[in-house]
Amino acid sequence: MKPKNVLFIMSDDHAANAVSLYGSRISEVMETPNIDGIGKDGAWLENCCCTNAVCTPSRATILTGQYSHANGVKTLFDSLPDTAVTFPELFAKAGYETAVIGKWHLHSRPQGFCHFDVLGYPWQQGKYFDPQFLDENADWEGALKPGVAERTYFGKEVPGYVTDIIADKAIRWLDERDRTKPFLLLCHHKAPHDEFEYHPRYGHLLDGVTIPEPESLYEDKSERSPGSAGFGITISEANKRRNMVETMSRPDYPTGPLLTEGLDEEERMRAAYQKYLKDYLRTVKGLDDSVGRLIARLKREGIYDDTIIVYTSDQGMLLGEHDYSDKRWIFEESMRMPFLIRVPGEVTGGRKVEELVSNVDFAPTLLDLAGIPVPAHMQGRSFRPLLSGKTPEGWQEEIYYRYWLHMTHCDTPAHYGLRTADKKLVFYYGLPLDASGALPDPTPQGWELYDLKKDPFEMHNVYGRPEYAETQREMKKRLFRIKREIGDDDARYGELAQIAEKEGIC
Repeated sequence: MKPKNVLFIMSDDHAANAVSLYGSRISEVMETPNIDGIGKDGAWLENCCCTNAVCTPSRATILTGQYSHANGVKTLFDSLPDTAVTFPELFAKAGYETAVIGKWHLHSRPQGFCHFDVLGYPWQQGKYFDPQFLDENADWEGALKPGVAERTYFGKEVPGYVTDIIADKAIRWLDERDRTKPFLLLCHHKAPHDEFEYHPRYGHLLDGVTIPEPESLYEDKSERSPGSAGFGITISEANKRRNMVETMSRPDYPTGPLLTEGLDEEERMRAAYQKYLKDYLRTVKGLDDSVGRLIARLKREGIYDDTIIVYTSDQGMLLGEHDYSDKRWIFEESMRMPFLIRVPGEVTGGRKVEELVSNVDFAPTLLDLAGIPVPAHMQGRSFRPLLSGKTPEGWQEEIYYRYWLHMTHCDTPAHYGLRTADKKLVFYYGLPLDASGALPDPTPQGWELYDLKKDPFEMHNVYGRPEYAETQREMKKRLFRIKREIGDDDARYGELAQIAEKEGIC
């Protein structure tokens, strides 16, 4: 059988509930028809979660099929080691023509690609307008020097809007590739990462529309543990250290300042929420249009039915839920990722997959679909059978999560936890440990437990309630079991290693 091509499209911070196929308050006001079409013609994962909701670590996990502690990329400040074995490298060895275009953000020169052209300044994050790109001929030695890449250009500036440029470059590569080989193309977008700069052609999208507010926007957090209450980037001015009202009120804010004159505190919050969501969704509209362009390009060549297409994001995004912006948290909107896939001839009819899947499973699945052996060091498992409605024996019943980058500019304490089909347990340990870039001061520790069936918006922490005592014990056993199984047992961190013993569950 002729090997199938693979087009892997990944955005940055695109929440699942901002993809209309998933259904949410947001789909009431804006649809994403091109992205939706991938799932409608194939399958989408309803409960797909990342294991560390921040850009660089999640990207490393997707590429390597390993948890952050195993691949060495725990925070935004870590680099993907040159020795890391990635799924694109294995595709290349299997005879595929491989390329990555767009956001890389792994503080390293891409390895295992026949071609790459990735965003540079600042910090491999790139700009929305007139971004710089680094290809095989760029000064990578200079670009990767500590501190230098923040302030100096080493690549080539390309005029235009970043989402359009990435799509243009991807289409050009498809035009010029070696057509005697199957291809793997990673098309990685910057959008809709903050500060949500949209193209002017979308400037009037959603004018006159009121975006529905999430139920948890006004959560008072009185039921939270000390480990999480009072932290995180808020929409309102609740967090005086960083909040969206103040950020978006800057005179130099890229999409224009939030106008708050004459508004009281609640009105300022509501105005900030509306501006945040509209800016964000305008960048998403650009993404959806670019996906449509890529699909049209495949159809023009007649290879649409010879190509596996994936659309995903590196993590989710809090869009006002819990009065938060940003990701990082173990809360659903942050850790839950969109994942839509079209596998011609194998997956048809628009199947919704309910089983738990994580980004550790992406690499094994893509390798499996291409008929390439999955190396033993990968910690994930192929979910290919799930796409056809078959649940493999012993399929995972929990997702392990760990956020390492304690506090920093986004004010989120370090924590780890476990999500099952209907429960979530989290421990805010509030310590920097040896995580690169983490701030040194500890924050209060605390446990939280959520009943996702009764409380899908995670507004009621039931940790310590007598009626949940057995659930609490069982969830802790499962949490520490999976930590041991994947090698993240904290043996090197004295104060954390003792927690399981303290709880009487080691």
